[in-house]
Amino acid sequence: ALHLKLAEDWFEPATEDGNSILRLLHYPPVKHDAQGAIRAEAHEDINLITLLLGAEEAGLQLLGRNGTWIDVAPPEGALVVNIGDMLQRLTNHVLPSTTHRVRNPSGPAAGRIRYAMPFFLHLRSDFLISTLPQCMSDDNPDRYPEPITADGYLQQRLREIGLAKP
Repeated sequence: ALHLKLAEDWFEPATEDGNSILRLLHYPPVKHDAQGAIRAEAHEDINLITLLLGAEEAGLQLLGRNGTWIDVAPPEGALVVNIGDMLQRLTNHVLPSTTHRVRNPSGPAAGRIRYAMPFFLHLRSDFLISTLPQCMSDDNPDRYPEPITADGYLQQRLREIGLAKP
């Protein structure tokens, strides 16, 4: 919020009673010869932000601005924070959504079970996503002149990626 020149607590009422969800993801062991196999295809998360605790296990990769994949190797106890599509839209792409994937690691870790526990922070369903004025300029005109509710946007994105019927 402060980075966007908003009040420190601006997001509190926007996310109160949102559709936030904590998931436990299990990646079963694979054969050792599956080193480098993609376990979760490249994607962005629809929500506002994703918090990933315990991301020390090898495999998570972020797509860099130059188009190369970067291995995520945070120190023990660190929290990985990914920007989601809702925040990208709210900020007119000033804060772009994080493209990421999970790749099977190399070496002995290739055959191990992998767990991930992401927390997907969502806006309240009735929150109106309207481009923040400070995120528009002559060089970055408003890409989204029509506001949309968080639930409307969620449903739209789910249809776009084939997880909801048109």
